[in-house]
Amino acid sequence: MTTNPFELIRGAKFFNDLSESACRRLGELSRRRTVEKRDMLFMEGTEGKAVYLLVSGSIQLVKTNIDGRETVIKTVKEGELFAEVILFEKSQYPVTAIARTEAEIIELPRADFLHLLDERDFRNDFMAMLMTRQRYLAERIQQLTAMDVEARFVEFLREHYGEADSITPDLSKKDIASAIGTTPETFSRLLQKLETRGDFSWKGKSIQLKPSFWDGV
Repeated sequence: MTTNPFELIRGAKFFNDLSESACRRLGELSRRRTVEKRDMLFMEGTEGKAVYLLVSGSIQLVKTNIDGRETVIKTVKEGELFAEVILFEKSQYPVTAIARTEAEIIELPRADFLHLLDERDFRNDFMAMLMTRQRYLAERIQQLTAMDVEARFVEFLREHYGEADSITPDLSKKDIASAIGTTPETFSRLLQKLETRGDFSWKGKSIQLKPSFWDGV
């Protein structure tokens, strides 16, 4: 795997529509880090000092409710940018980031990033990319909202692991339920329903799938 931050940034899906020169500028201010499993990258409510790009591994974003319970907001996928909210909306992290596995990340310091945004050419390039991404996300949210729980689960598996015949999730069933916007009880009933259909089996840590499972949704 390449260790050049510019190439990693250039290849990240988030920056698909950003020019090569803008990606190169980001690469110049970034640094690559290794995060150990269960390490906390940042904590909810603390000062936002950097934006991150996940190179490899798994990072989970967690929100603490008023009653102290934690809810998984998102599992970051390889190639995704996260904590970008601190660039425009607030200076504090709105969630906690925890490494589910050992992970490689690219760190983009907030102060340096904002300094780049003061440059007209970079700012125009970056804002044009954000508008394109915003349109995509709006369409994606509309699609997901229209899906039932089963469709959201299938889409979750497809996006995170591809249409494989064997999957070993790195999240608990409770965390997956949270990630697809349902309760553990409803998710448990869904798994029972899928098991009885015959093309889905979740035993221990492994999910076994027949080709017909992916044809269903």
